[in-house]
Amino acid sequence: AGFGAGLGLALASSAFIGGSFVLKKKGLLRLCGRARAGQGGHAYLREWLWWAGLLCMGVGEAANFAAYAFAPATLVTPLGALSVLVSAVLSSIFLNEQLNVHGKIGCILSILGSTVMVIHAPQEEEVSSLESMAEKLKDPGFIVFAVCVLVSSLLLIFVAGPRYGQSNVLVYVLVCSAIGSLSVSCVKGLGIALKELFSGKPVLKEPLGWVLLVCLVICISIQINYLNKALDIFNTSVVTPIYYVLFTTAVMMCSAILFKEWQHMVLDNIIGSISGFLTIVSGIFLLHAFRDMPFTPSLLPLFLQPARADPHPPWSSADRHQSCQHQPLLPSEDKGSQSAEEEE
Repeated sequence: AGFGAGLGLALASSAFIGGSFVLKKKGLLRLCGRARAGQGGHAYLREWLWWAGLLCMGVGEAANFAAYAFAPATLVTPLGALSVLVSAVLSSIFLNEQLNVHGKIGCILSILGSTVMVIHAPQEEEVSSLESMAEKLKDPGFIVFAVCVLVSSLLLIFVAGPRYGQSNVLVYVLVCSAIGSLSVSCVKGLGIALKELFSGKPVLKEPLGWVLLVCLVICISIQINYLNKALDIFNTSVVTPIYYVLFTTAVMMCSAILFKEWQHMVLDNIIGSISGFLTIVSGIFLLHAFRDMPFTPSLLPLFLQPARADPHPPWSSADRHQSCQHQPLLPSEDKGSQSAEEEE
Protein backbone atom coordinates (compact mmCIF):
# COMPACT_ATOMS: atom_id res chain seq x y z
CA ALA A 1 0.00 0.00 0.00
CA GLY A 2 2.82 2.40 0.84
CA PHE A 3 4.65 1.65 -2.39
CA GLY A 4 1.47 2.23 -4.42
CA ALA A 5 0.83 5.52 -2.65
CA GLY A 6 4.36 6.71 -3.38
CA LEU A 7 4.05 5.71 -7.03
CA GLY A 8 0.71 7.50 -7.37
CA LEU A 9 2.04 10.67 -5.73
CA ALA A 10 5.10 10.67 -8.00
CA LEU A 11 2.94 10.32 -11.13
CA ALA A 12 0.58 13.05 -9.93
CA SER A 13 3.56 15.29 -9.24
CA SER A 14 4.83 14.89 -12.80
CA ALA A 15 1.39 15.67 -14.22
CA PHE A 16 0.96 18.83 -12.14
CA ILE A 17 4.48 20.14 -12.76
CA GLY A 18 4.30 19.45 -16.50
CA GLY A 19 0.95 21.21 -16.76
CA SER A 20 2.19 24.18 -14.72
CA PHE A 21 4.71 25.13 -17.42
CA VAL A 22 1.96 25.24 -20.05
CA LEU A 23 -0.37 27.30 -17.85
CA LYS A 24 2.40 29.79 -17.08
CA LYS A 25 3.28 30.11 -20.76
CA LYS A 26 -0.40 30.58 -21.65
CA GLY A 27 -0.66 33.37 -19.08
CA LEU A 28 2.51 35.04 -20.38
CA LEU A 29 1.18 34.99 -23.95
CA ARG A 30 -1.89 36.97 -22.86
CA LEU A 31 0.24 39.99 -21.95
CA CYS A 32 -0.64 41.95 -25.09
CA GLY A 33 0.66 45.52 -25.01
CA ARG A 34 2.03 45.21 -21.49
CA ALA A 35 5.56 44.81 -20.17
CA ARG A 36 6.50 41.18 -20.71
CA ALA A 37 8.67 39.11 -18.41
CA GLY A 38 11.36 38.92 -21.09
CA GLN A 39 11.80 42.71 -20.86
CA GLY A 40 11.88 42.74 -17.07
CA GLY A 41 8.16 43.39 -16.51
CA HIS A 42 5.94 41.77 -13.89
CA ALA A 43 2.53 42.17 -15.49
CA TYR A 44 2.10 38.39 -15.37
CA LEU A 45 1.22 38.75 -11.69
CA ARG A 46 -2.22 39.99 -12.82
CA GLU A 47 -2.96 36.92 -14.95
CA TRP A 48 -4.99 34.17 -13.29
CA LEU A 49 -3.56 31.57 -15.66
CA TRP A 50 -0.06 32.31 -14.41
CA TRP A 51 -1.23 31.94 -10.81
CA ALA A 52 -2.97 28.69 -11.75
CA GLY A 53 0.33 27.44 -13.15
CA LEU A 54 2.13 28.47 -9.97
CA LEU A 55 -0.50 26.67 -7.89
CA CYS A 56 -0.11 23.53 -10.00
CA MET A 57 3.65 23.66 -9.53
CA GLY A 58 3.22 24.03 -5.77
CA VAL A 59 0.85 21.05 -5.63
CA GLY A 60 3.25 19.02 -7.77
CA GLU A 61 6.23 19.83 -5.58
CA ALA A 62 4.24 19.00 -2.43
CA ALA A 63 3.22 15.65 -3.92
CA ASN A 64 6.83 15.00 -4.91
CA PHE A 65 8.09 15.64 -1.36
CA ALA A 66 5.31 13.45 0.05
CA ALA A 67 6.20 10.63 -2.34
CA TYR A 68 9.65 10.30 -0.76
CA ALA A 69 7.94 9.30 2.50
CA PHE A 70 6.32 6.23 0.88
CA ALA A 71 8.56 5.12 -2.01
CA PRO A 72 12.35 4.88 -2.44
CA ALA A 73 14.20 7.79 -4.01
CA THR A 74 15.41 5.59 -6.87
CA LEU A 75 11.77 5.36 -7.99
CA VAL A 76 10.48 8.87 -7.25
CA THR A 77 13.33 10.94 -8.69
CA PRO A 78 13.45 9.34 -12.18
CA LEU A 79 9.68 9.68 -12.45
CA GLY A 80 10.15 13.43 -12.30
CA ALA A 81 11.30 13.20 -15.91
CA LEU A 82 7.72 12.43 -16.91
CA SER A 83 6.91 16.11 -16.39
CA VAL A 84 9.01 16.81 -19.50
CA LEU A 85 6.85 14.51 -21.58
CA VAL A 86 3.64 15.95 -20.12
CA SER A 87 4.79 19.49 -20.87
CA ALA A 88 5.82 18.63 -24.44
CA VAL A 89 2.51 16.90 -25.22
CA LEU A 90 0.39 19.68 -23.70
CA SER A 91 2.46 22.35 -25.46
CA SER A 92 1.81 20.74 -28.84
CA ILE A 93 -1.93 20.62 -28.07
CA PHE A 94 -2.60 23.99 -26.42
CA LEU A 95 0.35 26.17 -27.53
CA ASN A 96 0.91 24.84 -31.08
CA GLU A 97 4.62 24.40 -30.35
CA GLN A 98 6.19 21.80 -32.60
CA LEU A 99 9.30 19.85 -31.66
CA ASN A 100 11.34 18.48 -34.55
CA VAL A 101 12.92 15.05 -34.65
CA HIS A 102 16.22 16.31 -33.23
CA GLY A 103 14.40 17.89 -30.29
CA LYS A 104 12.44 14.72 -29.60
CA ILE A 105 15.62 12.66 -29.65
CA GLY A 106 17.24 15.25 -27.36
CA CYS A 107 14.33 14.98 -24.91
CA ILE A 108 14.61 11.20 -24.88
CA LEU A 109 18.37 11.31 -24.37
CA SER A 110 18.04 13.88 -21.58
CA ILE A 111 15.44 11.80 -19.79
CA LEU A 112 17.41 8.57 -20.20
CA GLY A 113 20.64 10.22 -19.08
CA SER A 114 19.00 11.76 -16.03
CA THR A 115 17.40 8.44 -15.14
CA VAL A 116 20.68 6.54 -15.44
CA MET A 117 22.48 9.19 -13.41
CA VAL A 118 19.89 9.11 -10.64
CA ILE A 119 19.79 5.31 -10.52
CA HIS A 120 23.55 5.06 -10.09
CA ALA A 121 23.85 8.01 -7.69
CA PRO A 122 24.78 7.12 -4.08
CA GLN A 123 22.29 7.42 -1.27
CA GLU A 124 22.08 10.63 0.75
CA GLU A 125 23.78 10.70 4.13
CA GLU A 126 21.38 10.83 7.06
CA VAL A 127 21.00 14.19 8.84
CA SER A 128 18.60 13.97 11.76
CA SER A 129 18.97 17.29 13.60
CA LEU A 130 19.61 20.97 13.02
CA GLU A 131 22.93 20.67 14.82
CA SER A 132 24.21 18.13 12.32
CA MET A 133 22.81 20.24 9.48
CA ALA A 134 24.71 23.25 10.80
CA GLU A 135 27.93 21.23 10.83
CA LYS A 136 27.33 20.24 7.22
CA LEU A 137 26.74 23.84 6.18
CA LYS A 138 30.05 24.89 7.77
CA ASP A 139 32.01 22.43 5.64
CA PRO A 140 34.64 24.26 3.49
CA GLY A 141 33.66 22.31 0.40
CA PHE A 142 30.05 23.45 0.61
CA ILE A 143 31.07 27.03 1.34
CA VAL A 144 33.23 27.08 -1.82
CA PHE A 145 30.37 25.57 -3.82
CA ALA A 146 27.86 28.13 -2.54
CA VAL A 147 30.23 31.02 -3.30
CA CYS A 148 30.80 29.71 -6.84
CA VAL A 149 27.05 29.40 -7.37
CA LEU A 150 26.40 32.94 -6.18
CA VAL A 151 29.23 34.48 -8.21
CA SER A 152 28.29 32.62 -11.39
CA SER A 153 24.64 33.57 -10.94
CA LEU A 154 25.54 37.24 -10.55
CA LEU A 155 27.66 37.10 -13.71
CA LEU A 156 24.83 35.45 -15.63
CA ILE A 157 22.29 38.00 -14.39
CA PHE A 158 24.26 41.23 -14.86
CA VAL A 159 26.80 40.36 -17.60
CA ALA A 160 25.48 37.53 -19.78
CA GLY A 161 21.78 38.31 -19.34
CA PRO A 162 21.68 41.73 -21.08
CA ARG A 163 23.85 40.45 -23.96
CA TYR A 164 22.71 36.89 -24.60
CA GLY A 165 19.52 36.41 -22.57
CA GLN A 166 17.24 37.04 -25.55
CA SER A 167 19.05 34.61 -27.85
CA ASN A 168 20.53 31.84 -25.66
CA VAL A 169 18.17 29.67 -23.63
CA LEU A 170 20.92 28.52 -21.27
CA VAL A 171 21.47 31.94 -19.64
CA TYR A 172 18.27 32.23 -17.62
CA VAL A 173 17.86 28.47 -17.17
CA LEU A 174 21.35 28.22 -15.65
CA VAL A 175 20.41 30.91 -13.13
CA CYS A 176 17.30 28.95 -12.12
CA SER A 177 19.21 25.68 -11.87
CA ALA A 178 22.15 27.05 -9.87
CA ILE A 179 19.96 28.90 -7.38
CA GLY A 180 17.63 25.89 -7.25
CA SER A 181 20.42 23.68 -5.92
CA LEU A 182 20.69 25.96 -2.90
CA SER A 183 16.92 26.07 -2.42
CA VAL A 184 16.78 22.26 -2.20
CA SER A 185 19.36 22.36 0.61
CA CYS A 186 17.18 24.90 2.42
CA VAL A 187 14.14 22.66 1.98
CA LYS A 188 16.09 19.74 3.45
CA GLY A 189 17.02 21.80 6.51
CA LEU A 190 13.46 23.07 6.97
CA GLY A 191 12.15 19.53 6.76
CA ILE A 192 14.46 18.54 9.60
CA ALA A 193 13.29 21.58 11.59
CA LEU A 194 9.63 20.60 11.12
CA LYS A 195 10.34 17.07 12.34
CA GLU A 196 12.00 18.43 15.48
CA LEU A 197 9.12 20.90 15.95
CA PHE A 198 6.54 18.13 15.87
CA SER A 199 8.64 16.11 18.31
CA GLY A 200 8.44 18.95 20.87
CA LYS A 201 11.89 20.52 20.57
CA PRO A 202 12.22 24.34 20.80
CA VAL A 203 13.07 24.79 17.14
CA LEU A 204 11.58 28.29 16.90
CA LYS A 205 14.37 29.59 19.10
CA GLU A 206 17.06 28.27 16.78
CA PRO A 207 18.31 30.96 14.35
CA LEU A 208 19.31 28.42 11.69
CA GLY A 209 15.69 27.56 10.90
CA TRP A 210 14.78 31.20 10.27
CA VAL A 211 17.91 31.75 8.17
CA LEU A 212 17.03 28.75 6.01
CA LEU A 213 13.46 30.04 5.59
CA VAL A 214 14.65 33.49 4.45
CA CYS A 215 17.18 31.94 2.06
CA LEU A 216 14.49 29.66 0.64
CA VAL A 217 12.14 32.58 -0.05
CA ILE A 218 14.92 34.51 -1.81
CA CYS A 219 16.01 31.52 -3.90
CA ILE A 220 12.46 30.66 -4.97
CA SER A 221 11.76 34.29 -5.92
CA ILE A 222 14.87 34.35 -8.15
CA GLN A 223 13.94 31.02 -9.71
CA ILE A 224 10.39 32.13 -10.53
CA ASN A 225 11.56 35.43 -12.02
CA TYR A 226 14.14 34.00 -14.40
CA LEU A 227 12.12 30.92 -15.27
CA ASN A 228 9.32 33.23 -16.40
CA LYS A 229 11.79 35.13 -18.58
CA ALA A 230 12.98 31.92 -20.20
CA LEU A 231 9.41 30.72 -20.81
CA ASP A 232 8.42 34.08 -22.28
CA ILE A 233 11.29 34.11 -24.80
CA PHE A 234 11.68 30.45 -25.79
CA ASN A 235 9.38 27.51 -26.45
CA THR A 236 8.14 25.53 -23.47
CA SER A 237 9.15 22.25 -25.12
CA VAL A 238 12.76 23.51 -25.18
CA VAL A 239 12.90 25.21 -21.76
CA THR A 240 11.31 22.36 -19.80
CA PRO A 241 13.75 19.50 -20.59
CA ILE A 242 16.84 21.73 -20.36
CA TYR A 243 15.67 23.11 -17.03
CA TYR A 244 14.97 19.60 -15.73
CA VAL A 245 18.37 18.28 -16.75
CA LEU A 246 20.39 21.23 -15.44
CA PHE A 247 18.36 21.49 -12.24
CA THR A 248 18.73 17.77 -11.50
CA THR A 249 22.47 17.89 -12.17
CA ALA A 250 22.96 20.96 -9.95
CA VAL A 251 20.93 19.44 -7.10
CA MET A 252 22.88 16.18 -7.24
CA MET A 253 26.19 18.07 -7.19
CA CYS A 254 25.08 20.14 -4.21
CA SER A 255 23.83 17.06 -2.33
CA ALA A 256 27.04 15.19 -3.06
CA ILE A 257 29.16 18.04 -1.68
CA LEU A 258 26.92 18.79 1.29
CA PHE A 259 26.18 15.21 2.39
CA LYS A 260 29.41 13.53 1.15
CA GLU A 261 27.60 11.02 -1.06
CA TRP A 262 30.47 10.13 -3.40
CA GLN A 263 32.92 8.76 -0.82
CA HIS A 264 31.65 5.17 -0.90
CA MET A 265 30.74 4.74 -4.59
CA VAL A 266 31.53 1.48 -6.35
CA LEU A 267 32.88 1.22 -9.88
CA ASP A 268 29.58 0.46 -11.63
CA ASN A 269 27.95 3.53 -10.04
CA ILE A 270 30.85 5.72 -11.18
CA ILE A 271 30.57 4.39 -14.75
CA GLY A 272 26.80 4.82 -14.68
CA SER A 273 27.02 8.40 -13.44
CA ILE A 274 29.57 9.35 -16.10
CA SER A 275 27.53 7.66 -18.84
CA GLY A 276 24.37 9.40 -17.69
CA PHE A 277 26.09 12.78 -17.65
CA LEU A 278 27.46 12.32 -21.18
CA THR A 279 24.00 11.31 -22.37
CA ILE A 280 22.54 14.46 -20.80
CA VAL A 281 25.13 16.61 -22.57
CA SER A 282 24.25 14.96 -25.90
CA GLY A 283 20.56 15.61 -25.34
CA ILE A 284 21.16 19.27 -24.47
CA PHE A 285 23.23 19.70 -27.63
CA LEU A 286 20.47 18.26 -29.83
CA LEU A 287 17.83 20.40 -28.15
CA HIS A 288 19.76 23.65 -28.37
CA ALA A 289 21.66 23.34 -31.66
CA PHE A 290 18.91 21.97 -33.92
CA ARG A 291 15.74 23.44 -32.42
CA ASP A 292 15.11 25.72 -35.45
CA MET A 293 16.11 23.23 -38.15
CA PRO A 294 13.13 21.98 -40.20
CA PHE A 295 13.01 18.27 -40.80
CA THR A 296 11.41 17.23 -44.10
CA PRO A 297 11.04 13.78 -45.74
CA SER A 298 13.67 14.80 -48.31
CA LEU A 299 16.31 14.61 -45.58
CA LEU A 300 15.60 10.93 -45.01
CA PRO A 301 17.62 8.20 -46.74
CA LEU A 302 16.32 7.13 -50.13
CA PHE A 303 14.90 3.81 -48.90
CA LEU A 304 12.88 5.65 -46.21
CA GLN A 305 11.45 8.35 -48.47
CA PRO A 306 7.84 7.98 -49.64
CA ALA A 307 7.42 6.32 -53.03
CA ARG A 308 7.15 8.63 -56.03
CA ALA A 309 4.13 8.61 -58.33
CA ASP A 310 5.89 6.61 -61.08
CA PRO A 311 3.99 3.64 -62.52
CA HIS A 312 7.16 2.07 -63.96
CA PRO A 313 9.64 0.26 -61.70
CA PRO A 314 13.19 1.58 -61.43
CA TRP A 315 14.64 -1.15 -63.67
CA SER A 316 12.32 -0.28 -66.56
CA SER A 317 13.14 3.42 -66.32
CA ALA A 318 16.82 2.59 -66.27
CA ASP A 319 16.46 0.45 -69.39
CA ARG A 320 14.48 3.20 -71.01
CA HIS A 321 17.23 5.72 -70.30
CA GLN A 322 19.86 3.33 -71.63
CA SER A 323 17.92 2.78 -74.87
CA CYS A 324 17.56 6.54 -75.30
CA GLN A 325 21.29 6.93 -74.96
CA HIS A 326 21.93 4.48 -77.79
CA GLN A 327 19.25 5.81 -80.09
CA PRO A 328 21.20 8.83 -81.49
CA LEU A 329 23.93 6.54 -82.89
CA LEU A 330 21.66 4.68 -85.28
CA PRO A 331 19.97 7.69 -86.87
CA SER A 332 23.34 9.37 -87.37
CA GLU A 333 24.66 6.31 -89.23
CA ASP A 334 21.48 6.13 -91.30
CA LYS A 335 21.74 9.80 -92.17
CA GLY A 336 25.39 9.38 -93.12
CA SER A 337 24.64 6.46 -95.45
CA GLN A 338 21.72 8.30 -97.01
CA SER A 339 23.88 11.38 -97.75
CA ALA A 340 26.60 9.16 -99.27
CA GLU A 341 24.08 7.46 -101.57
CA GLU A 342 22.73 10.84 -102.69
CA GLU A 343 26.24 12.07 -103.57
CA GLU A 344 26.89 8.96 -105.62
